[in-house]
Amino acid sequence: MQSENRLFDDLAKLVNGAAGTLAGVGREAQSGARDRAREWIGGLDFVSRDEFEAVKAMAAAARDEADALRARLDALEARQKD
Repeated sequence: MQSENRLFDDLAKLVNGAAGTLAGVGREAQSGARDRAREWIGGLDFVSRDEFEAVKAMAAAARDEADALRARLDALEARQKD
């Protein structure tokens, strides 16, 4: 009976060690994948949401100004034809 307990103890230690090793390998793989993703995303030219919204507002203002100038030009051309 003593030898069976020893066998189970050794088997439990082996499984426990293997589980710890596998968990470490998993953490290393996850960390490596996270680092590669950061490098890949960092190389792309993404803009922040604030920058996007600022440029969007500038484009809308420029469009409005162009529409107003087009209306003035049309009015001037119509007056010139008369």
